[in-house]
Amino acid sequence: MPGWTRSAGVREGRRPAPRWAKAGIKVIIGSRSAERAETAAAELGDGVTGMDNQDTAAMADVVLVAVPWEGHSELLASLRDQLAGKIVIDCVNPLGFDKQGPFALPVEEGSAAQQAEKLLPESRVTAAFHHVSAVHLADLSIPELHTDVLVLGDDREATDLVRALADAVPGMRGVYGGRLRNAHQVEALTANLIAINRRYKAHAGIRITDV
Repeated sequence: MPGWTRSAGVREGRRPAPRWAKAGIKVIIGSRSAERAETAAAELGDGVTGMDNQDTAAMADVVLVAVPWEGHSELLASLRDQLAGKIVIDCVNPLGFDKQGPFALPVEEGSAAQQAEKLLPESRVTAAFHHVSAVHLADLSIPELHTDVLVLGDDREATDLVRALADAVPGMRGVYGGRLRNAHQVEALTANLIAINRRYKAHAGIRITDV
């Protein structure tokens, strides 16, 4: 979507930021520290800017939340006013790790995305980008990412827009994955992918067949 005029705010982890910027989407990196966000944005180039979390949430039309699970609820609660009316993409995976490997953590609301929905009653919450390799996203020498992105949500217009954001990355495809109440399975599947990647020393993603 070159020339797309909306802006996408990305918190922590950067996630698809460099790929979206290459596609001509205005990207804002958010962080608790504006200085740290500005440094990260300068490293990415392509017109990416950096702001603190409050300003990023206020400025962006679409906000991708990519933070450690431990800080998820606190951050979103603090940004409720700024995120009102915005499309929020939650890609947080509530996972634990022990000697046996990664495992899904129980979430009182059902999933991280449903927690976001509860904390942000005036936002349009979706869930997506859980299974895309951060290594491949950051490595722009890889021209295409051959992976699908499951997009979940209850707002058809919002999920269509998020699917289009996935489609903006060469080789990536956004696929509607159901209502937000099904986000737990998608978040939990990340534990399986981490186990696969550790065993096979890979950066595996997912593909949906016959669609």
